[in-house]
Amino acid sequence: MKKVIIFLVIIIGLFAALFFVTKAQNEEKAGNNPYGKDTLHPETVKQLDDPNYQNIILPDELANKLDAGEDVTVYFFSPTCSHCVRTTPVVAPLAKDMNVELVQYNLLEFEQGWDKYGIQSTPTIVQYKNGEEVARIVGYQEAATFQDWFNENTLK
Repeated sequence: MKKVIIFLVIIIGLFAALFFVTKAQNEEKAGNNPYGKDTLHPETVKQLDDPNYQNIILPDELANKLDAGEDVTVYFFSPTCSHCVRTTPVVAPLAKDMNVELVQYNLLEFEQGWDKYGIQSTPTIVQYKNGEEVARIVGYQEAATFQDWFNENTLK
């Protein structure tokens, strides 16, 4: 019985050590992140170095742009959304190639965006002109569909 208890203590100790090492690595990686937060969801941490997720906009920045009546194209996404994981590698390079300034709003980190911007599902791209919503496209689409949407809504 004593050996079983010792064995369990060792196993629990190993899991605790693994937990703290992983947590420390995530905190180190999350330091100086574009989200301005001390802790991030692990799925967000995984995307920090991904070139397709480098144009992050914070809630206050977006609100300021809209309040100022600016034109903004916003990609609302969640790192845990499988459709977003498929869509971002299509939409981010396409927007760059088309010279569309596509800012990315992470709804996993900033959940208030769901209600504030009327987002029902992700991914959702919303075009704001003069600070007001004029168009949106929801869900995974083929590149040609996104290209047509950008041409119709952002480049006019």
